[in-house]
Amino acid sequence: MHPLMNAAGHRLITPTYTGLGEREHLASPSNDLETHIQDMLAVIKYEDLSDIVLVGHSYGGMVATGVADRARDQVSQLIYLDAFVPRDGQSLFDLLPPEALKRMLEAMKAGDGWRVPPNPCPTDTSEADLKWILPRRLPQSVRTAEMPLRGPPPTSSSMPLHDSSFGSSRPDRSWRDCMRICTRITR
Repeated sequence: MHPLMNAAGHRLITPTYTGLGEREHLASPSNDLETHIQDMLAVIKYEDLSDIVLVGHSYGGMVATGVADRARDQVSQLIYLDAFVPRDGQSLFDLLPPEALKRMLEAMKAGDGWRVPPNPCPTDTSEADLKWILPRRLPQSVRTAEMPLRGPPPTSSSMPLHDSSFGSSRPDRSWRDCMRICTRITR
């Protein structure tokens, strides 16, 4: 994505949440949704970012919602891409189907008791992509999934929203919006 975005005149920043990726050494039972929101707010502050198109994917929808609420002056668009989209007071656990929540909690208890495993990859993921992504997918603190979002989520009146989220009631329109945005960015 970096070459495509650069060629289109955009700057792509892909920060990593505390406890994941190159910040795996910072994994801790105390990491929670607020930790990850603060990670992103710090990137916005110290990179002096403005006019941001913020994309939240999967769990990142939880984080992006909190970031967009607190950085409304810097975020010009919010895009949910196969993401969890919470309302005020909802946690990731609140948005999971009961059977998925049960599986996640059982896997956590079978492990070290404080980390939840990542969701399974989609069944249509190519072998090459699986080979690349599986070693990079890490469990994260259960507190990231159980902590409710505090604060009102952004609305389309405060910034443009594009939603192809899990459980979206308008997946066809959302998918078209997302594809239009992705096409415009990559041209």
